Amino acid sequence: MTDIVDELKWRGLFAQSTDEDALRKALADGPVTFYCGFDPTAASLHVGHLVQVLTMRRLQLAGLRPLALVGGATGQIGDPRPTAERTLNDPATIAAWVDRLRGQIEPFLTFEGPNAATMVNNLDWTAGLSAIEFLRDIGKHFRVNKMLTKDSVARRLESQEGISYTEFSYQLLQGMDFLELYRRHGCTLQQGGSDQWGNLTAGIDLIHRLEPGAEVHALATPLMVKADGTKFGKSESGAVWLDPEMTTPYAFYQFWLNVDDRDISTYMRILSFRGRAELEELEQLTQERPQARSAQRALAEELTTLVHGGAQCAAVIAASKALFGQGDLAELDEATLGAALSEVPHARVTELGPVVDLLVEVGLSASKSAARRTVKEGGAYVNNAKVTDGETAPAREELLHGRWLVLRRGKKNLAAVELTAG
Repeated sequence: MTDIVDELKWRGLFAQSTDEDALRKALADGPVTFYCGFDPTAASLHVGHLVQVLTMRRLQLAGLRPLALVGGATGQIGDPRPTAERTLNDPATIAAWVDRLRGQIEPFLTFEGPNAATMVNNLDWTAGLSAIEFLRDIGKHFRVNKMLTKDSVARRLESQEGISYTEFSYQLLQGMDFLELYRRHGCTLQQGGSDQWGNLTAGIDLIHRLEPGAEVHALATPLMVKADGTKFGKSESGAVWLDPEMTTPYAFYQFWLNVDDRDISTYMRILSFRGRAELEELEQLTQERPQARSAQRALAEELTTLVHGGAQCAAVIAASKALFGQGDLAELDEATLGAALSEVPHARVTELGPVVDLLVEVGLSASKSAARRTVKEGGAYVNNAKVTDGETAPAREELLHGRWLVLRRGKKNLAAVELTAG
């Protein structure tokens, strides 16, 4: 299992640990139980969470035993944001979100065998704890001067808004989580993002105070940042969620397909389960033929399959090809086609006008004269069929699923028309 440290380093997943030599020894002595926590602050995880979820999977494949914690307690508080207080959600909403997040994490882990995963909820050991007990048994062992040095706390203290005691106390709760999992499950390693380092080490300090001689460790993965400076996990339409109702599988696939060439090597190493030789080959292809987007396609297919399943991935790939004339649009099911068309410019009409009007309506042509030139030059398509007469309206029989027309100008410029009731 010590090889996993070298593997994590090669993949760019090893930002820091409390004591690398001690961690390597613990892994060699094995078996090691570790945990990673996820707070239900929304109805779904987003792609930023994939770094931790897939690292858990990677560690389990290396022989470690994972505890996946979905924080029914910490979710009611919220880890401090850098700039403003979180909006607190009611307990019933958080309980529902806990169930949703558990359902998203479970498919990535194995719950059978000698290193079977376990799902845990920190509400189990906090719900019955009184405020007096919490302050005496946990708060007694934290030092405020050290808590103030945490980055998110320090930034908030410097702001006009400051920080509430509620969010300030979050690190006590996360520290208590590690202590409880150490006592209940023999957990000796906590995994998390490098932005959580203060919380990770808070748990270690607490265990050392209350369990003398205990050997526990923390392992942090680096934060992923886009080369253009924008936040990883964000698209033009907002966060990219794992829930298919919040981000369609088609949009999820397209997010990875559109990754910047400067970022794809980093993302492949961190998120893909392909071996080194294959990853290095894909990196080489990106340098030699970036227009082919071989690495992006490989990662999009792998992650869409992992998150949404092979059938959904196949449907998304078929839709991607069909939209650009490499497949039959009529063979796409209504849900997949609708999801795909929601990602391109579209217009809703109550009646079908001439093609030149539709090209202008959806923004593929700036004017009717420009639309007529496109038709004359053979660059206008409706449902992948070349348009020869732009002054004629498409027949209703041409509508896909009785609703849509796919318009294309040239090879890459797509738009959609949806016929709605008047």
